[in-house]
Amino acid sequence: MPERVWYRSVYWRIALGYIALLAVLLIVQTGLAVWLTDRMWGRSSRTPGQLAELAAQDLSEHLAPTPGLDVQGHLQSRYGSGFQPFVVVLTGDERTFSNRPTAIPQTLGREARIRLRNNGAFLERGGPGGGRRDGRGGDRGDGDRGRGGERRNYADYAEIIVNGTTRGIVAVPQFRPPLSVGLRELAPTLVWVAVAMLGAGAGLMALLIFGPIHRRLHALQQAARAVGEGRTDVRADESGGDEVSALSAAFNRMAEDLDTRATALAESDRARRQLLADVSHELMTPLAAIRGYVETLGMKELQLDAPTRDKYLDIAHQETHKLEAIIGDLLDLARLEGGGDTFECDEVLVDDLLRRVADRHRPALIGRGVTLATTAASGTPLIWGDADRLEQALQNVAANAIRHTPDGGTVTLRAEPAGERVRITIADSGPGIPPEHLPHIFDRFYKADAARAGRGVASGSGLGLSIVRAIVVRHGGDVHASNAPGGGAMFTILLPATDHAGRNTAHGA
Repeated sequence: MPERVWYRSVYWRIALGYIALLAVLLIVQTGLAVWLTDRMWGRSSRTPGQLAELAAQDLSEHLAPTPGLDVQGHLQSRYGSGFQPFVVVLTGDERTFSNRPTAIPQTLGREARIRLRNNGAFLERGGPGGGRRDGRGGDRGDGDRGRGGERRNYADYAEIIVNGTTRGIVAVPQFRPPLSVGLRELAPTLVWVAVAMLGAGAGLMALLIFGPIHRRLHALQQAARAVGEGRTDVRADESGGDEVSALSAAFNRMAEDLDTRATALAESDRARRQLLADVSHELMTPLAAIRGYVETLGMKELQLDAPTRDKYLDIAHQETHKLEAIIGDLLDLARLEGGGDTFECDEVLVDDLLRRVADRHRPALIGRGVTLATTAASGTPLIWGDADRLEQALQNVAANAIRHTPDGGTVTLRAEPAGERVRITIADSGPGIPPEHLPHIFDRFYKADAARAGRGVASGSGLGLSIVRAIVVRHGGDVHASNAPGGGAMFTILLPATDHAGRNTAHGA
């Protein structure tokens, strides 16, 4: 499983992405607000008085030839952006116009109308555009009072003169409007920009953060669907170092486990089918012989003499015993491999095992002239196990060795210490085991080439070595077959030894 890095976590990516998005949004919004405010309240190089003179002169020039001029449209087209907001009040109906109506304080238009009505009391002629303004550039009669009671100028004014007649007045505030006025005008722009940036940021997060995660989750979904369809060899992508990669790693471990189990199940099913075929074949041979001889003995029209009848009955009797032996070995092997047989473990003397094996096969050895030599090395410890089952295992291996040893040959049984185990070696002077048969020598019903079969000893059922392996494995030991350097087959059995307290030092039995 790849090592997870904290900053690659999905949660950290989302958190850091949103923090970065909010930071960028705040920076852009602040910069945009400053820029819009600068454009909204006018350039710093032009004073309110200069803007009033400029607007008054411009309107004077346009109203002279066009008395019906659309003043509101003219102001918004010429002074709508980049100029400080101001008010224009015309004589007659005292209509009020502004280049930016939303940014004008409510009191400015009223003050401009009052000053227009009383212009003779405080305005003087002046300015190149025919405008008139107070000599000090501001209000001399109606302004806000500052500290000490003095008047504070609120706006700069300039008259609109057309053909020597006052047609209106331009009023430009000397102070920026309140914050509420600015927010009212800036809010729509800032809101739309924020919405656009949030949409762009969400798209970038979806592309950079959620996109790769979605692709890997989709691949994991496809892998899970493939496993559900029976394809246990499919694996998910474990790259990324985040929660998705951890999930993919867990899925891959599950898929590997399923693949292992499916392989084991298929192998078990194959072994089961092979076992059924082998059992059927092995049982069919003695059954066919018994049936044939019994049918022959039952034929009334066939006159058999007593010796022939006794011979046929003896063959049927032998085949019956062979059938019983195969069935008994099958049941014994099933109990051993299934764990259904209980072992009564205790300290077992190796010399006793070897002596009982020799005594059991002495009649057959004498008849064929085969020598069975048993040796227990000095210092060989006791074996921890079931004495009867261990003897059964050694008897089976010895019987196999004797069966494949030619007349006059030699079979050797040797026991020696091997660390915390006891090594027992059974070697014969027969033709050995062909290399291609060694991997299968312990399989059920497996029989090596007939050339290895000895003379004078009946062939086995093919279950003896399988029982040997099952007994040794149940004891926590190991068994393997090989060919001795000087010729002949050699079986090596490793069994757990005991200490002086009678405990299993190898497996704690």
